[in-house]
Amino acid sequence: MSDDDRRCSWARNASETMTAYHDTEWGRPSHEERYLFEMLILEGAQAGLSWSTVLHKRENYRRAMDGFDYDRVAEYGPEDTERLLADPGIIRNRLKIASVVRNARAFRKVREEFGSFDAYLWDRVDGTPVVGHWTSPDQVPVTTDLADRLSRDLKRRGFGFVGGTIAYSYLQATGVVEDHLVTCPAKPS
Repeated sequence: MSDDDRRCSWARNASETMTAYHDTEWGRPSHEERYLFEMLILEGAQAGLSWSTVLHKRENYRRAMDGFDYDRVAEYGPEDTERLLADPGIIRNRLKIASVVRNARAFRKVREEFGSFDAYLWDRVDGTPVVGHWTSPDQVPVTTDLADRLSRDLKRRGFGFVGGTIAYSYLQATGVVEDHLVTCPAKPS
């Protein structure tokens, strides 16, 4: 059986970009603030779309949103919203773009309260990733109690596009939850 056949199903026979993301980022614990913000924005952008669509626009998002510098994005005004809505390289949904600015402002408030967004996020699992031991893609949940609690708290703090399913995808993307199949060659040891 080849490595591709053993990978998580969503990364099998995928583009080089998807395979690289799966093999080197997804499910790997991250504590870097800018990355945590980036994944929050990209996971929200995915709502109603495929991850492949968003991932292939990632560099455009980085360019358009000042490298996901949350402090700069938090200062965006109406002219920035219009600039983003006119940018064909990103997903031009008015609600999603408005949530980017809103989320940057909420992200800063969480950092002020907890010292870092990293501390806020990882405290939910006592600093230790939740590891799935899935043998089949059908076993991997689309949300969990942890994700639903995170979603509710993020919404309470003013974040948008952070429903339970998005929150779970975010936890997976940032490595708070590690859901590689047990056969997957990218599963961390």
